[in-house]
Amino acid sequence: MDNSDIGSKLVSSAAIRVAISQSLEEEKTLQQEYFNDGIKTAGVNFGGEFITSVTKIIERTIVAAKREGIIEDIHVEEGAVAGAAKEALSQIMNHAIGMNVGGKIAIARSGDHVCVCMFFGVGLLHLNDMIIGLGHRVI
Repeated sequence: MDNSDIGSKLVSSAAIRVAISQSLEEEKTLQQEYFNDGIKTAGVNFGGEFITSVTKIIERTIVAAKREGIIEDIHVEEGAVAGAAKEALSQIMNHAIGMNVGGKIAIARSGDHVCVCMFFGVGLLHLNDMIIGLGHRVI
């Protein structure tokens, strides 16, 4: 598949599938499958208190995207990933304020499209709600 044929819907679904993967092995398998289809992906685990961790979440998302070659170390691409991460965070913020979150952040990109998905358990101890946020930007 040519990268020009891959749109935001496919890139978004790739980010979601990587974020909900159950193991590192499953994540790596998905990463290879998507790479073969022209979509670069990355996943990174995260856990902590939500409010004090917002900056760390965005930073960790950018670092993972650079590490896996999804974006280059340039302002425009870092900004696109940061913006998509902020959008995903805004979708879960009302549920997560004052709580702990833990789960996985995933990034997917093909051509102009970059998506960030956050799949977190939100709550205290073992009393968690599950929540998902998704942000998309065009580079």
